[in-house]
Amino acid sequence: MRVREKRRKNRWKVFAGMLTLIASVFVAGCASKDGGQARQGAGQASADGADAPAWERYAGEPVTFDWYINYSWFNSEWGGNVVSDKITEETGVSIRFITPGGNENEKLNALNAADSLPDFITLGWWEPQVDQMIDDGEVYALNELADEYDAYFYEVSDADVVNWYTKEDGNLYSYPNSFFTAKDIESHDNISSNQTFLVRKDIYEAIGSPDMTTPEGFSAAVKKAQEMFPTVDGESLIPVGAHVFNDQGNVSFDQYLMNFLAVPFEENGELYDRYTNEDYITWLKMFRRLGEEGLLADDIFIDQRTQTEEKMAKGRYFCMLYQYTDMVAQQKQLYVNHPERIYLAVDGPKNAAGDAPTLPTSGINGWTVTLISKNCEHPERAIALMDYMLSEHGQLCLSLGVEGETFDYVDGKPVVKEEVNVLLNTDRQAYNERYGADNTYWMLQDNRMQLKWRQEPGEPVKQIMEWSYPYVVYNGQYDAFLPKGSKEAYEDTKIELLWSRTLPRLLLAESEEEFDEIFAFFLQEREAYGFREVQAAKTELMRQAKEKMGID
Repeated sequence: MRVREKRRKNRWKVFAGMLTLIASVFVAGCASKDGGQARQGAGQASADGADAPAWERYAGEPVTFDWYINYSWFNSEWGGNVVSDKITEETGVSIRFITPGGNENEKLNALNAADSLPDFITLGWWEPQVDQMIDDGEVYALNELADEYDAYFYEVSDADVVNWYTKEDGNLYSYPNSFFTAKDIESHDNISSNQTFLVRKDIYEAIGSPDMTTPEGFSAAVKKAQEMFPTVDGESLIPVGAHVFNDQGNVSFDQYLMNFLAVPFEENGELYDRYTNEDYITWLKMFRRLGEEGLLADDIFIDQRTQTEEKMAKGRYFCMLYQYTDMVAQQKQLYVNHPERIYLAVDGPKNAAGDAPTLPTSGINGWTVTLISKNCEHPERAIALMDYMLSEHGQLCLSLGVEGETFDYVDGKPVVKEEVNVLLNTDRQAYNERYGADNTYWMLQDNRMQLKWRQEPGEPVKQIMEWSYPYVVYNGQYDAFLPKGSKEAYEDTKIELLWSRTLPRLLLAESEEEFDEIFAFFLQEREAYGFREVQAAKTELMRQAKEKMGID
């Protein structure tokens, strides 16, 4: 009996209360598309081969897809802007976006349990629901859709990505966005890392633009910033900012800090235990001392992304280990309202040897993956839309918009119109609503392809993005995840949860002795949870990934 059929028998016992609400919102699913009538003869879409993209044949034949985006912060709409209207004109497709109102995992699990998965689903490649949907037969194999409806897929998809994401059964079920391969990093010198150390320009310069690469220099700079600028518009300055704490830890205080310290991922062919690295422990203890002195604000331990963005837009943080693409809108808002408060990327924490940071860009896994649900009544149109977006024509539209409306060709190169750039750099929400370019619809963006026509970055972002160029490395070979349901995966989850509880305790420890005790307990518990087994399994995955990628 199929897994889905087994689930159906128990569904109402667990989800009865939830399903009534879900049904009222999503009952239509794909049923409203084309009045519920399947297009006749769709199975012949790829009979001619790949030379004629299927989407060209569907222009003028309206269809609407539901597209689930597994991020509560995504608020873009389809229709009424230059890009979405052009895509609808050229493909016949309109889109209704669905986003979770609260917890992303709960929303997606509920949709899946109710057999109400929308036509498209976009979520992080690491999320367990990806394999769950595949294993339960809930999503189409993209290669099978391409074979039946649109062989153009094989022209616009990346061979390395297809090889990487193809499962053991020989099928490809998901396609990533924002990916780079090791070869891309070697052949380009203008690929940036999201991971940056940011300081508020006016405060940093007022305290003498100090060296913050050592624990001593970092601590002194934070203290001086707090002394000279205790408030921002009547609200307290937050000396050190960070990403949110979650059930895996906090990327600012673990992964990003380790990368700035050039902590290796492997040693002598084995996966390295980065958490016990001497330089890393030294810096964690420095942050603990800042906390003891009241310089780690309570805000950073409790704020979620919305609160962080609100405070960033006011310039309330002095410094941050932060993913810069998550603060571009706030940076541009500061540039308009308080240009002196914009953030700069500067050299941040370094190891005792003073080595340059090793900052990753997105690897071959990318950022998110997109799948096509078997609830979709028009898979031939779905694969055609995906192929449109993956094509160079589609990527140009997603990134720069439409010739004559958002950009013009100058000496054979696309150049964005001045008024469009002005709005992009001053009011992102208004830009999205009017133009919808600059990857407003990022679900299948191809960062590498878009390098061909990437525009000069806007003033408030240019320095931050370019700062990281010399430090970018490829670390995609370390992104492999343990098989779902395996003993090692279960143990790894327990270890992650243990770390997520340990990290804030380390930072808030009242003394170094207490720090040492907490960390020793973490190591002891981690060992009991099966850390050695997990490391051995991850080492094997690393070796397999390197072999598959052709990395020595």
